[in-house]
Amino acid sequence: MPQRVVDLSLLIEDNMPAHKLFQRPVITTHMSHESSKALNLGVPGDAMTFQTNFIAMLDHVGTHVDAFRHVNPNGAAVDEMPLEMFMGKAVCFDLRHIPDLGDITVADMEAAEERCGVRVDGHIVLLCTGFHARNYPSLDSVWKNPLLTADATRWLHARGSKMHGVEGPSTDKPSDDIFAQHRLCRELGMSHWEWLVNLEELVGQGVVQFFGVPLKFKGGSGSPVRAFAILDA
Repeated sequence: MPQRVVDLSLLIEDNMPAHKLFQRPVITTHMSHESSKALNLGVPGDAMTFQTNFIAMLDHVGTHVDAFRHVNPNGAAVDEMPLEMFMGKAVCFDLRHIPDLGDITVADMEAAEERCGVRVDGHIVLLCTGFHARNYPSLDSVWKNPLLTADATRWLHARGSKMHGVEGPSTDKPSDDIFAQHRLCRELGMSHWEWLVNLEELVGQGVVQFFGVPLKFKGGSGSPVRAFAILDA
């Protein structure tokens, strides 16, 4: 059967918006094709030139996944977590009625589950709120994302969903410093992807295969990922 790949990853750019507590990344040219000419590589008439880039960024910038270590000093680092956690069957909930700084409640989750026609049973659950399309790349986008409430998180946990994904920089509302969702994930052994994009393309598609695999950072509290989904065409 033909398949289609949907890219769910934010473009990583120099000085791009990051979470309100985090430094924005620095990405610049390290060596260019012009500067590398001075190394006199290759052979006469066929010089070997190259480009390399310098990248300095936190492990929670752009489309990324949180390791258990992020919120739990005794939690597994990203290189210690099973690779299988970062991929699997997924369903996308249509929550585009949730406003900026709104709350995603159990009632919202139940209604979205009904609309998508898939009962959550261990699925990765992706939450499409339309946040990214409404706000990015405005720098104040880091102050507007909705909250996945603690009760809605417990709803996911009760259905065997240990991983979920959201648009924007956090699952917690940036207008408070309670971090109720992150603290509950710490308690329940759950985690999530943040700043996914293009989730609108998954709405109404039923079960898809999702991949958001981290880099193998030793002791990493998280990692940028190249997130994507595979759909039946």
